[in-house]
Amino acid sequence: MAEKIIIIKNIGSIINIEKDNRRLMSKVSGEASGNPDTLDNAFLVVENNIIAGFGEMAEMGSVISQYETCDIEYTDAGGGLLLPSFCDSHTHLVFPYSREREFEYRLNGLTYEEISAKGGGILNSAKAMDSISDEEILEASFKRINGIIATGTGTVEIKSGYGLTLEKELRLLRIIRKLAELSPVTVRSTFLGAHAIPAEYKSDPERYISIVTEEMMPLVAEEGLAQYADVFCEKGFFSREQSERIFDAAIRFGLRPRIHANQLSDCGAIDCAVSKGCISADHLEVLDAERIAQLASSDVIATLLPGCAFFMDSDFPKAKDLISAGATVAIASDYNPGTSPSGDMLFMMALGCIKMKMTPLQALMASTINGAAALELSHRKGSIAIGKDADFFITKKIPSLAYIPYSYTENPIERVFLKGKEIRTNNI
Repeated sequence: MAEKIIIIKNIGSIINIEKDNRRLMSKVSGEASGNPDTLDNAFLVVENNIIAGFGEMAEMGSVISQYETCDIEYTDAGGGLLLPSFCDSHTHLVFPYSREREFEYRLNGLTYEEISAKGGGILNSAKAMDSISDEEILEASFKRINGIIATGTGTVEIKSGYGLTLEKELRLLRIIRKLAELSPVTVRSTFLGAHAIPAEYKSDPERYISIVTEEMMPLVAEEGLAQYADVFCEKGFFSREQSERIFDAAIRFGLRPRIHANQLSDCGAIDCAVSKGCISADHLEVLDAERIAQLASSDVIATLLPGCAFFMDSDFPKAKDLISAGATVAIASDYNPGTSPSGDMLFMMALGCIKMKMTPLQALMASTINGAAALELSHRKGSIAIGKDADFFITKKIPSLAYIPYSYTENPIERVFLKGKEIRTNNI
C-alpha cells in the first residue's frame, strides 16, 4: 500500500478518459477522434505517481475506504476540468538565440528561401552555437521548458539540428539529455543532423550526408542520445532519395524515422515516410487529395504544426480532410526560433479549431493521445487511464472544453500535476 495518496475531488469533468482499461488506448484515427469518453462530477486517485482510479463523486467514499491506513492528500478541483497533459511531439526547443531579426526581414518582404540564402534560418542558429556555452543554452532551454509546463505540456520531443557538425550535434543532444534529467516533463530526443546542408558542403551534399550517417549516427547511437532520427525532406534541403539513405542508416543504428514533410512543396517526402515506416510525417502544409489518402491508408501519424503556418502566414494543413479520410492526426508546436517561436499548446489547440476547423475534442485528442502515439508513449501518456502516468492539469471553473480555444489568449490552467507531483507554475 502506498504511503501517500492524492485524491482530486469535485472535478467538473474529466475529458479523454479511458473507462475500459482492458487495453490502453494507443491512438485515435478519423472521426473517432471527436468522441472521447468523459466523466462528470468526478474524483481521481493518484498512487505512486500513477493514476489508480476515478469515478463519480457519489462513489468516492467507498473507493477511498481502501486507503484508510494511508496519508491522503486532497485537492479540490472546484468544478474545473481535468485534462491529460499535452504531448508535444515536434519541437526544436533547444536553440542558442532568438531570431527576431529574420522576423523583420519577412515583414520587409523577404521569403523563407531568401532569408536562408542570406545566411539566415537554420544555418544562422548553427553558427550561433559557436558563441554560447552549454550552460547558457541549458539555462535558456530550461526556462522554455518551464514555460510549456505552465501551458499544459507534460511530454515533449526535442530535436537537435542546430549543430550540423559532429561536435555541435552531440553538444545539443547531451543538453537535451540533461534537460530530461532536470525537468519534470518527459523528454524524447530526436537526432536531426539532416536539418540543412552546411554552406561548406553546398557543392558536395553527399559528403555531408556521409558525415551524418557514418560519423554522427554511430556516436549518437553509442551514447544513447536519441530515440529518433529526422530529416528535412524539401527542395533545397534533402531530396527523397537522400532522405531514404539517411533513414536506412538510422534504422541500422536503432533510430526510428520521422520526417519533415511537405512544408513548402511536394517532393516525395510522404512516399519516403510510408516506404521507410516513419512514425510521423510532420508539417504537411502542401497536401492534395492523393497524399491525404496515402497517409490515411498508412500507419504514419500526420503531425500538424499550426504555429508555424500562423507565424509564417502560410496555408494551414488540411486537418478536416485528413480526419475525414481516416488518418491519425496529431498537433504539435514546432517550437523553434525561426518559424514558430512558441511552445504554447493551448494556443496550438486554438489554432487547430480556429484555422483548421477541428472541433475542440478533435484538437484535444490530437494534442494528447495522438501526440503520445507519435512518441511511442501512449501506453503511459495522453489520456486519463488506470495505470498511466499521473500527468494532467486542472482548469479554473470554465463553462466547457470549447472555452479553451474560444478564449485563446487566456490560460485557464489552475494546477499542474506531472508524474503525480504538483508543479507550482506560479513559481517557474
